[in-house]
Amino acid sequence: MTIKVVRGNPTPEELAAALAVVRARAAAAAATPSGAEGPRDAWSDPARIASARVPSPGQASWSRTYWPS
Repeated sequence: MTIKVVRGNPTPEELAAALAVVRARAAAAAATPSGAEGPRDAWSDPARIASARVPSPGQASWSRTYWPS
């Protein structure tokens, strides 16, 4: 693996920190079996978005769009 600094003048400590992150990510990717996903993040769960009941259409339904019933 080769890392090249394209811009800036990092200190040796900054380079060591960046290299540690890259190595940790590479080790984690190598440890995960191919085709398998990691644990699902709560932010990416579609149920989080669709958990609230949608107001039924009708007269003045636009005013209830953002208010819980």
